[in-house]
Amino acid sequence: MTPLLSLESLSRHFGALSAISRVSLAVAAEERRAVIGPNGAGKTTLFNLITGQIRPSAGRIVFGGEVVTGLAPHQIARRGIARSFQLTNLFPKLSVFENLRLAAAVGQGSYDLFGTIARWKGPAARAREMAATVGLAERLADVAGVLSYGEQRQLEIGVALAIRPRLLLLDEPTAGMSPDETERMTRLLESLPRDVTLLIIEHDMDVVSSLADRVTVLHVGEVLAEGTFDEIKHHPKVYEVYLGSA
Repeated sequence: MTPLLSLESLSRHFGALSAISRVSLAVAAEERRAVIGPNGAGKTTLFNLITGQIRPSAGRIVFGGEVVTGLAPHQIARRGIARSFQLTNLFPKLSVFENLRLAAAVGQGSYDLFGTIARWKGPAARAREMAATVGLAERLADVAGVLSYGEQRQLEIGVALAIRPRLLLLDEPTAGMSPDETERMTRLLESLPRDVTLLIIEHDMDVVSSLADRVTVLHVGEVLAEGTFDEIKHHPKVYEVYLGSA
């Protein structure tokens, strides 16, 4: 089966520093893949390469059978890749509904703020659907900036989903959350439809074990190991460089 996302000998150098070195990775459609590793392992750099925030020094990225290496972020997003960041990336002065409706409008290619009311009907319906999906149906009128941190992360995932991605990249979705918020976020991610493929950077091994079909371990910019969570958990090198201190 052709993978949805393939990274082929991907490298990124910053001067003499090799942030990512010859990383090859294949993620199947509908898979839930976790990327773990120590701080400085290159995880966020990898996401920046996939989403076009930075360009690789070598190698290529293939998504949906198309080479997307070097495309601009908006071009990659239009092909069906969405991303949430380590820090919330919302319009804090707009309501939950408006954040979701704007994302949905971009997703259907109608982001003319002065367009007709009819043009906004589809995005409005999508916004309500995504609010229900991420557990914010009762908060539609609330300004995003007054939501709790956990609710803001829920909203950010709703915004990413509103554009109808085929692949969703989540950069530490539970970082900074309380145990209750982490549990709520884990349940939310588990409930997402399987037609949205997930690629997740996560430090919480309980979250990884609950969500991931497979796990890729990065260390100093290289793939150290790959397998199921149980295989990774018992990998001696992974335990030595990461899990033993996690």
